[in-house]
Amino acid sequence: MGARRGKEAWADETAPSLDVIEGLARDALEGLPDAFRALASGVVVAVQDFPTDEVLSEMGLESPFDILGLYHGIDQGTRESAGSGTLPDMVFLYRRPILDLWAEGEESLRHIVTHVLVHEIGHFFGLSDEEMHRIEDGAA
Repeated sequence: MGARRGKEAWADETAPSLDVIEGLARDALEGLPDAFRALASGVVVAVQDFPTDEVLSEMGLESPFDILGLYHGIDQGTRESAGSGTLPDMVFLYRRPILDLWAEGEESLRHIVTHVLVHEIGHFFGLSDEEMHRIEDGAA
């Protein structure tokens, strides 16, 4: 967008695509502290426009805009006895709700994607909000 200001800066822009969000997520993972990256090793990040109807129903959500991301996986205690054939742990990032939050203008898109990614992985592994904020602060 260069040095353009105001409405002209956005006049020819389009909403960031699924690929752009996925790239931001990859960059976020690479920039996180080593200990957290080790915790997240093997986690697959998938970006979708919205959660599935099944996810909305299971979580009791009224709107697909009510969720920014979701960690889907097997907890560490169960994983050892699950054997082979299990799907990898996954973090789903939901592009449209993320863009909706970004459009409010309070945070950068990079910050929001990093925040959602850290919190989805962190909650799954039992990290406190304080620990996750320290991880975010330590991101490159």
